[in-house]
Amino acid sequence: MELRDIEIFLTLAEELHFGRAAQKLHVTQARVSQSIKKQERRVGAPLFERTSRMVRLTPVGQRLRDDLRQAYDLIQSGLAGAAAEAQGAHGTLRIGVMGALGNELRPLIEKFTADHPACTVETAEFHFSDPFSALRSEHVDMQLMWLPVHEDDLTTGPVVLTEGRVLAVPATSDLAVRQTVSVEDLAGRTVLNPGTDAPDYWVEAMLPAFTPSGQPIPRGPRTRTFHEVLALIAAGQLVSPLNAHVTGYYTYPGVVYLPIHDAPPTEWALVWRTDRQTPLVRSFAELGQNRGPQPIKPTSQE
Repeated sequence: MELRDIEIFLTLAEELHFGRAAQKLHVTQARVSQSIKKQERRVGAPLFERTSRMVRLTPVGQRLRDDLRQAYDLIQSGLAGAAAEAQGAHGTLRIGVMGALGNELRPLIEKFTADHPACTVETAEFHFSDPFSALRSEHVDMQLMWLPVHEDDLTTGPVVLTEGRVLAVPATSDLAVRQTVSVEDLAGRTVLNPGTDAPDYWVEAMLPAFTPSGQPIPRGPRTRTFHEVLALIAAGQLVSPLNAHVTGYYTYPGVVYLPIHDAPPTEWALVWRTDRQTPLVRSFAELGQNRGPQPIKPTSQE
């Protein structure tokens, strides 16, 4: 079936009127009728029921419409993307990041803008307590997020950064004198409560509810931002697993960072709305894929 015949069928399936379909497609009504008859011969069954007063899809026509619509939309999206890339990527790409990670992403951003002189990249901060709103509202085009991300409307792209984890504890804690700690050391110690706007599976990846041996890890005060977390830790109200890059960016009176020697590494991946995979998003993701995961090297506390 030729692409033009698919367009004619889908337009008629939407308009359910030969005259309106012909007008919309800028062809004659006879051309629409001829195309539909050809498709019906090929399928071996009527696609439309026609009377002098109405046109409607047959069950076979409904199934064909549903199948072709998805394929046709993918074809059109691919053609549009190819055309945009042929003209060269241009415009502004907005990337959501948490805290200092915009700086860790800087080498990738600089490489991207060097390769695409007509493009600029802006970063915007989002908080762990509300991880997806900026992306879903189109405030940003893509985000750098820790894995896993299992959202039906989002696409998870390449991992571009990796790092270890630390436990932030009050300077007065019995753990503060240690060189390293274990995930088991979280047993019975209160960690932050990020609220209900972040999915449980995503929070659990960083803040488990139980230790590996099954000991509960209680949740404490509601916190929305990283600086609120540090203030509560310094006040002795909680401890918190954090990503190791914080040791190079954030010193805070009364807070000590200890490497968690048996914590899984954090993988930071690019994530975007599946229905908003623009040429800029695609180009940046491809560059990240080609560059591969880069380890974040934390700076030791003084």
